[in-house]
Parts: sequence; C-alpha cells; structure tokens
Amino acid sequence: MMKKRILSALAAAALAVGLLPAALAAAPDRQEAAEVLAALDIMVGDQNGNLNLSSTVTRAEFTRMVISASPFRDSAGDAASVSPYPDVPKSHWAAPYIQAAVGAGYVSGYLDGTFRPGSSITLAEGVTMVLKLLGYENSDFTGAYPAGQMAAYRNLNLDEGISASADSTLTRGDVLCLFYNLMTTKNKSGVYYLNVLEAGKNLVSADGVIDRVALVNDAMEGPVVADAVNWQSKIPFDLANATVYRDGKASSLAALQSLDVVYWSKPMNTLWAYTKQVTGTLEAVAPNTSSPASVTVAGQVYALESNEAAFAFSNLGQFRTGDNVTLLMGRTGNVAAVRGTGESGVITATYGIVTAVADSPYTDNQGNSYNRHTITVMTTSGAVNSYPTTSNYRAGDLVRITTENGELQIKRPTTVRLSGTVSRDGKRLGNKSFAANVEILDTYEDTAVRVYPERLAGLEITERMVRFCSTNAQGEIERLILREATGDTHTYGILTSVNEVNVGMMVSSSYVVNVAGQEVPIVNPNGVYNLKQGPCVIKGSLSAPDRITNLDSVRLDAILGYTALTDRNQTLDISERVAVFEVRDDTYYYSSLARVSGGGYTLTGYYDKAQDQGGRIRVILARSSS
Repeated sequence: MMKKRILSALAAAALAVGLLPAALAAAPDRQEAAEVLAALDIMVGDQNGNLNLSSTVTRAEFTRMVISASPFRDSAGDAASVSPYPDVPKSHWAAPYIQAAVGAGYVSGYLDGTFRPGSSITLAEGVTMVLKLLGYENSDFTGAYPAGQMAAYRNLNLDEGISASADSTLTRGDVLCLFYNLMTTKNKSGVYYLNVLEAGKNLVSADGVIDRVALVNDAMEGPVVADAVNWQSKIPFDLANATVYRDGKASSLAALQSLDVVYWSKPMNTLWAYTKQVTGTLEAVAPNTSSPASVTVAGQVYALESNEAAFAFSNLGQFRTGDNVTLLMGRTGNVAAVRGTGESGVITATYGIVTAVADSPYTDNQGNSYNRHTITVMTTSGAVNSYPTTSNYRAGDLVRITTENGELQIKRPTTVRLSGTVSRDGKRLGNKSFAANVEILDTYEDTAVRVYPERLAGLEITERMVRFCSTNAQGEIERLILREATGDTHTYGILTSVNEVNVGMMVSSSYVVNVAGQEVPIVNPNGVYNLKQGPCVIKGSLSAPDRITNLDSVRLDAILGYTALTDRNQTLDISERVAVFEVRDDTYYYSSLARVSGGGYTLTGYYDKAQDQGGRIRVILARSSS
C-alpha cells in the first residue's frame, strides 16, 4: 500500500474507475496516482482512456516520462536536431526526449553505442533515472552498480507499491507507482519533488500530502461556452471516450446543454461542465469599466473569472449598466462568460421564493439614478438576488424570472401536482428521478433553505408539500420547491423563561429563548403557547412567531459524526445545524457537537418529529458526568 495519500475531496476531478483494469478498480491509491500523473501529463491512457497497467514499458517510453517529469518538459521539441544514437534516428518518435534526457544527464546508452529504445526497461535502470531527477549523481553511491541506487530507492520509499526486483522489467503499473512516489519524495536538497517541478504552487504539504484540488484545477484549460455548433471543435482531443463531469457529478457528453461552461484536460481526457447562471440587471461594474474585476447583477456582486468576461463589461465591450444580462458561472463560482438576454439561444429561467419587498436605487445605462419596486428572491440554487418589478408581490410568493424579447419578466410559476416517497438512496421521488444538478428549496412562509436529495431520503412527499416542480428534457426533476418538508427552516433553542397568563379575560404571555447563545425576548399580548422551560422549536420570525412548541427528548449513549445512538439502541440523525448547550448549575452555555461528543457528558437529544417524516435531533443538552 502506498502511504502517501492525496486529498480526495474533489469528486469532480476523479477519473472514472473504468479507466483502470478490473483487478485494480478497488485500489484507491493506484487510481489517485493515475489522476496525479495524468494531470501532470507524465502518464496517460490510450485513445480509449485505458492505462494498460500490466503492459511492459520500453526504454523509449520511460525516457519520455522522465522528461515529462523533469524541468525540461516544456523545452523538448517535437523533433530532435540530431540522431541521439545509431538506433535512434532523429525521425524516431522518442528522439527529442532521448536527446533531452542525454543532455540533462538522466540517461546514457550501452557500451556498444546503442540505446535500444524498444527494449523493456528494468527497475534498476528506471530507478537510476529517477534518482537523477532528485539530484543524485553516480558519485553519491558506493559499491557495485546498482546496489547503491537500489538502497537509496528503498530508503527514500520510492518502492511503495512495487514488488519488482532490480533486474525485472517494469510494467506500466510499476512505473505508475514509481513516478507517483517521486512526487512526494524529497530531493537531495530536502524539497518535495512536486514542489520543485511546480515551483511556487506548494502542491505538497509539509507532511507529504498532495493537494489534488489545486493540481487538477491547474491542469484544467478553458473555458468554452457550449452555445455554438462547433464548440466541441475547440476541445483539443477526441471527445468520444472522454470522462465528463457536470456540476461535480459523473455525466455524459450528450447531457451537456447550451450555455454550459466547459473546461478540459487533454492529458486526463476529461471535461468539466458547470451550469449555474444568474440573470438580472447589470447595476455596477467595479472598480471601473477600464479594468473591470467584478459586476453587480440582481443585487449581488460577482467576480470576473475570465478575460472574455472582463472584456464584455469593459468600455470596449457590449454591456452597460442598466442592461439585462445572463452571467454564466465557471468552476470558481465567478463569472466565466456573459450573454445578453436578447441574444439568440439564451433561454434562462430562475425560480425562487420572495423573501423581502422594498424600493431600491438603480442606475440606467446613461448613469442616471432612479428607484424601483424590488423583490429579494432566494433562488433554488441558494443564491439571494434582487429584481426590479412593477407587479405586487408579497414575501412568501413563488416567482419565475425569465427574459423575453430582451426584457426581464417576473411571473408566478404554474403549480405542479406531485407526490411520492423519496428513495432511500435519494435518487428518485416516486416514479421520477432527480437530475444530477437538481436544486431543491424547503420553505416556510417567507423563509427558505436549500436542501439536497439525500436529506429527503425515505421521506413521503405529499401534494401539499410540493409548491413547485420543473423537469428537464429527460423528464428528471430539475427544480423543486417544498413546503415545510424537513423542518430545517425553523429556529431551535432553549426556553429559559416562561410567563403565561390565562385568567378570565386576561390572556397573554412572555418568554425568553436562548438561540445560539443569545437571549431573545418574545411577547404575545393576546395568547399563550402552553409551554414549559426547555428545548423548543419556533416557527416564523422570532419577533412574532406563528407557533412555539416544546421538543421531545431521548437519552443518547453515543455520537459519531451526525449520528446518535440512543439508550434503546436506535440510531437517529442529528441536524447539521444542531444547537448544543452545556448545562452547569441550571445555566445553559452554548457549545458545539465536537466538544461534547468525545465522552465525559450525559447527553439528552431533543427532536421535532419522527425521522421518517424528516425529523432530526435539533437540540442536545450535555451535563458533565463527573
């Protein structure tokens, strides 16, 4: 097993497991090594993406990899200036690499004056070349060749994952491990080799871990917008067998749609597409149109990612404040490209819930200021945008924002009837599948939170819960707005004071609730909620709640992550926003799950409803067990 593991948080960067032979598919270290070497263009698959790890490697092939892993990788030409060896004419495909490697002192031929490019390379020969990449010379080793080199190979842990002996021929699997190990090996000067190869990027941390996120991002090229007939011709490799990710999930070339923002890596044979769009009025360009770095659209500021976007918003470009635009967001979440709402092929629709209504200032394309009635909308993507409108909308209304004939149009979406149970794997609602890039909001009055399909797993969705649903061309659910399905929109805390009066004609109440460590007073001059001190759920605003209810309790024996084991051996899910309080001398101290889950506390969990109805443990009280 390789001990040098690399960061695996970026699922979008992973090569498909199918690129590896079946026997290696379950070996994560080799798959990760393949991703790293592909990103560095050291070792790539064939035209079908296959790595052929059981095949042997020739001296010519290995020399090409050495140059690709060296500081000379960009200087080796397409053709050699001379014939490096009698059996390597300058017309040989590997001649420029062999010429560069000989010039750098990485490799030499045999005593008979030949190079033998088609012969299989042995482990000792490969190790000797790799050690020279690390800065070692023949004079650094004592004894008969290759004893000293092989000792260094083992002492530097270059042998991890390799079982070949010194005179054994190397397979592509062996070479994969050798070059991967090289990246996290310190050179003769004590610097990790990848940090030498990619100077200034610090891709290997102090403890020898490769930052795959940064490495793959660095390997990406682009973007190109999929809005033209010939956009695929701009990608410099055959896409027939390319690995495709869309919004971070495995996808296909056929699934890409117009206005997707596409990046690529030729060595990795991979495309990454991003679909997020923002439509609205261009309100400002900053710091100025001479050198734009960000824009304000629909009340939000977005940084510009690409030169194309910067030019479009510059004084040389086509867009001015007051124009309606559609921002196409790239891999960083910033603006990769922009399209005018009147341009052919631009069909965008944004859905969301109105969270606020107000009059706001705007600037037209002549630089004049004016006020317009404005709604603030939380969209299904989770973004909060502002849109001018002449219609009367109230907080809590659902809206659809589109562009028609170059004008921003805001309408109420059509209600869709839908119900069913979400599958346990979170991939279907009833007989409909969720799209890979599905966006879901759960709402309560004018409040909303974004949720993901996994959060709804096993939950029965009734028609009353569904406020809106839209599907894509494949009939998959693409946008979904729910009504109080999860309870995640509510506020959870501790009632520390309860004062209820219900005598004759006098009915009133006042409370104090601890929310995230803050004491908040709540007054109801015309009613009572029939409460007791302790954990509670507050529906609606804190200033004027619709309802306050005490939570039910359960004794917890253990916590692992966001899962709790009860004293009845039940497992219950804990809300990711769980409110944790330590109780000392009848006083509540706001705390954290990490602090109380390690032992030393008696724990009580409080939940809002049954788990199969979307309930979660919302509050945990921790009392010292000592």
